[in-house]
Amino acid sequence: MTLTSNAGNARPQERLLTSTTVVGFMTVLSRVTGLARDVAFSAWFGATPIMEAFIVAFRVPNLMRRFFAEGAFQQAFVPVVSEYRTHKSHAETRELVGHVAGTLGLALFVVSAVGVVAAPLLILAFAPGFVGKAGQFDLAVEMLRFTFPYVLFVSLTAFAGSVLNAHRRFAVAAFTPVLLNVVMIVFAGLVGPMLDDPALGLAGGVFAAGVVQLAFQVPFLKRIDLLPRPTISFRHEGMRRILSLMLPSLFGSSVMQISILLDTLIASFLLAGSVSWLYYSDRLIEFPLGVLGIALATVILPRLSEHHATQSAQTFSDTLDWALKLVVVIGVPASIGLALLAEPLMATLFLRGEFTPRDVEVGAAALRGYAPGLVAFILVKVLAPGYFARQDTRTPVRVGVQSLALGMVLAVVFVLVLLRTEWAPAHAGIAAATACSALANAGLLLVGLRKQGVYRARAGWTALAWRVAVPSVVMALALRVGRGFAGDWLDMSTIQRVASLAVLVGGGAAVYFLACYLVGLRVSDLRMKPVT
Repeated sequence: MTLTSNAGNARPQERLLTSTTVVGFMTVLSRVTGLARDVAFSAWFGATPIMEAFIVAFRVPNLMRRFFAEGAFQQAFVPVVSEYRTHKSHAETRELVGHVAGTLGLALFVVSAVGVVAAPLLILAFAPGFVGKAGQFDLAVEMLRFTFPYVLFVSLTAFAGSVLNAHRRFAVAAFTPVLLNVVMIVFAGLVGPMLDDPALGLAGGVFAAGVVQLAFQVPFLKRIDLLPRPTISFRHEGMRRILSLMLPSLFGSSVMQISILLDTLIASFLLAGSVSWLYYSDRLIEFPLGVLGIALATVILPRLSEHHATQSAQTFSDTLDWALKLVVVIGVPASIGLALLAEPLMATLFLRGEFTPRDVEVGAAALRGYAPGLVAFILVKVLAPGYFARQDTRTPVRVGVQSLALGMVLAVVFVLVLLRTEWAPAHAGIAAATACSALANAGLLLVGLRKQGVYRARAGWTALAWRVAVPSVVMALALRVGRGFAGDWLDMSTIQRVASLAVLVGGGAAVYFLACYLVGLRVSDLRMKPVT
């Protein structure tokens, strides 16, 4: 078995679909192991202060990861390295990779060292509500000192993945997060109980996982003769261009992560467990987001960068159009399904050990708040590369800032309203505000691409809209009826919950796709049409 994709002889649209499928499959594997990790954590730690301290200690370096790796850096690096690959020699590309590896590595080492020293200040900034909560603040600080060096390793891992993706070796980078999940489970379940403080097994697993992920990608870089020889230099022409693109996008590319951290800040002042309830519901949103959104974004960014480099404007627009149609067909029913099956999902996956029936109820409320924003979350992943591929990092920054500000205002308003009315748990207002922010972000990005003339919708959108709307309504009715027959999820055994959920999800998907077929939607409608 190989983790490289070889579709070089296929037509461009076939290669695009094949690459998306490969990345999607690997991402499914990653999300499944991630769900297994969260199921294990929910059973071992539930929504306890230990888990909440870990969530904060893990989210802070994850924000840095978005800053230095999967966000701003990737969006700046991939277009430049794709241009080098198209117009320059392999030796020049290898030289660029070496300069980036050395310069990025130095910056990451400094950031990691500062993060370890400043751990108390970081926890105070991102979770001030932990102060005075029975040692929760001190525990979060101790955990952060273990987790923060993860920034160094995971960012270099993302750098290696970007090099591989630019050379259409998508599967390696997509598979790598599986190792993160496996190592974290091993450390939390086996190493942690052997420590004086078992909770530190959670944090230690993050550090170890970073090392393992980076080591895994080294042989694949060597295989394409791009294992870097680190050189620290800010004068290299390609390095200067990457920095000029990266710096303005540091904030804009990380809007969602910053939003999550600010959500955590607000939640730290609410009922104990609010941070955990938001975390577990967010993890369920991340599954379809990763399978479709991240898979599409991973594949189309280097493709769009190549189209821009070769001045193929129509193909550039058609690639975006193809991705957007795929998002609508898959994302809309997924969003509806998550909202309607919120309690069954939370109960089936997490109701065991330290995770209680009350946690199921209030966690489901957060999931229903997030669900309407799923399509928007995915759209942002697809639309943003339309700017980054053209080396426009300023527009997503502006849009991101605007949507983030809207989300924060709405979060405060929604929380205050829910605290006074008790229509739903207060933390559900935070989730709903995040969904509204994503909708605004996606809408502004789409309008911007159309105004710039970069994206021109091809024919077929009106027909596609009703061919998705009607099946979605039919599926929703089927799920409502199915839930009524299933009974009380809290009273079921684990096997009964798994079987009932499998029937509902499988039946709902079957109803949806059958209805799609009956209203005339075909697989050929989702293929990228050749330029005429």
